[in-house]
Amino acid sequence: MNRIITIGREFGSGGRTIAKMTGEKLGIKVYDNELLIKIAKESGLAQAYVAEKSENLTLSDLIGRSLSGFGTYNQVLVEDNLWKMQSEVILDLAKKETCIIVGRCADYILKDKADCLKVFVYASLEERINRIVSVYGESDVAPEKRLKDKDKRRSLFYNYFTDMKWGDPHNYNICLNSGILGFEKCVDIISSLY
Repeated sequence: MNRIITIGREFGSGGRTIAKMTGEKLGIKVYDNELLIKIAKESGLAQAYVAEKSENLTLSDLIGRSLSGFGTYNQVLVEDNLWKMQSEVILDLAKKETCIIVGRCADYILKDKADCLKVFVYASLEERINRIVSVYGESDVAPEKRLKDKDKRRSLFYNYFTDMKWGDPHNYNICLNSGILGFEKCVDIISSLY
């Protein structure tokens, strides 16, 4: 049976980096952007569109869904099909190989898989601001707004498609504060639970 680790994360918490470091330590493949490529190929949609919509919803997207009879039906249909395709790709990966899957509601999609470690990585707002300023070159003026916007989009997407609350510790086996623990300790903890 293939063992899977899913890693959900707050933007700027370092969840993606922790996933890559864990994959290197355990010698298993990490799916993040590679997952987007697979979904784009199978859906026939542009990779940029898949990247934008596969983990993010805006408030206007949700309003459009509620008004789907007023001209946005095709967009709703495409996004719902994208969700189904994303779910199928993740389920297929879990059948084929041991791996780490970053984001994309993988914890929910694999909720019935017994041998799946579901992790959520978070950090304080200050830690996340410092990280996106240093890693992504964000200015000191707008990083808090970007963090809140990105997390809100992830939350709306997760909550809409899963009927669960994004970041709720009950949805995961373990939640790790990367700001307090540091990346190496997070990797050690995940690896020890694997």
